[in-house]
Amino acid sequence: MPTCLPTVLRRCHACASERFRANGKFRVNANHKLLDAWLLVLCTACGDTAKLAVLERMNVRSVRPGLLDRMHDNDPGLAAELLQDPVVRRRNRIALDWDDAWRLDTGGSDHLDREVIDVSVRFAARIPVRPGRLIAEGFGLSRAEVGRLIAEGKLVSAVRLSGRLSGDFTFTLKR
Repeated sequence: MPTCLPTVLRRCHACASERFRANGKFRVNANHKLLDAWLLVLCTACGDTAKLAVLERMNVRSVRPGLLDRMHDNDPGLAAELLQDPVVRRRNRIALDWDDAWRLDTGGSDHLDREVIDVSVRFAARIPVRPGRLIAEGFGLSRAEVGRLIAEGKLVSAVRLSGRLSGDFTFTLKR
């Protein structure tokens, strides 16, 4: 589950840094009946503010009132939703870095001594994470040990355990 907003990867115009942090602040500007809205992000090196376009030249009546209220209230939940939206990321040419922005909740350690363990992994948010890293952290193993278990067939899943996943999956670990 997420612990904070991810780092936004984009080049800073002031200092050429490539990391911004979102603090959940929005700027909304109305020009007659047209509305613009941006998510504000701050450069981690120099503190310069950049704007990520959320709405551009939208008719005020076509914007849901609830969305507009959340922007006026600087809702951090809305900021998280918008950062994960592929349309917003593509429009602003940004990528996200989720390192140190999530935690793993295992539900206790009473399962570690069993011979066969069936595990269901559920994501609270669509965070792209390597399944090997999740398994290693959840069971207190090294990532090399997880790779060895996969190669030996003692760690099996219906999904590919290499690469990144951001959706729910299950796996079985045989000791």
